[in-house]
Amino acid sequence: MENTELETSLAHQLVGVVNYVPGSIVIKSILRKKTGTVKVLSFDTGETLAAKISPFDNLVQVIDGVAEVIIDEKSTQLEVGQVIIIPAHSTNKMKANERFKMLSTIIKSGYEDVTL
Repeated sequence: MENTELETSLAHQLVGVVNYVPGSIVIKSILRKKTGTVKVLSFDTGETLAAKISPFDNLVQVIDGVAEVIIDEKSTQLEVGQVIIIPAHSTNKMKANERFKMLSTIIKSGYEDVTL
């Protein structure tokens, strides 16, 4: 599998990590470890990330545009710079009423033996 992580020890413009692709959702992993992941996603207008349930909390930050985040059927509009924590074990989905980009950070629990 291709290494999709960002090069370390260099500054990166987060909003430029992924481009918008017409009719698509683009996902780029920028950090992937056993204990969690950090991804940047872009959503074209009208795209929806299907409803899912994750066993871990997910911190979502909008870095471009406006996102609709639906958690357990409650809708929240997030603008640039705003964050929301999607709690573990909740049904959630993302909708692009207009195009947007977001940063997703998942830190997996259950790794009590890992020392930071």
